[in-house]
Amino acid sequence: MSLAAIEQARRDAIAARARFEGTLAAAQDRLRPTNLAEEAWDGVKSKGADMADGAVQAVKKRPAAVSLALGAFAIFLARSPLKRAARHLISGGEEEGIEPEPVALVEAAAPARRRAAKAKVKEGVSG
Repeated sequence: MSLAAIEQARRDAIAARARFEGTLAAAQDRLRPTNLAEEAWDGVKSKGADMADGAVQAVKKRPAAVSLALGAFAIFLARSPLKRAARHLISGGEEEGIEPEPVALVEAAAPARRRAAKAKVKEGVSG
């Protein structure tokens, strides 16, 4: 190998190292947590805007269907107060005779069952 070839190889290695260090710096900059968070937030905002636009277009195409769906959802959310109001109307305002719903009884008994189960486990461990 000649002296000129060795010098050329040395210059090529220095140039390659400089390119690598530039690429490495760019990758490190891109992978900084703040940059990753900004990119993720921009993606979320873009996707949210696209979804909102799609929803608006759907409402414009079928306003009756959307109104019906939203009304059904509102009734679903308000089912317990509506049930109480209907019961109140049917009973003529007398609420004394109304017994708690079974779900409420089960939820009320749950802490006592948990305490009993813990006591059984302690007995089994110590006994």
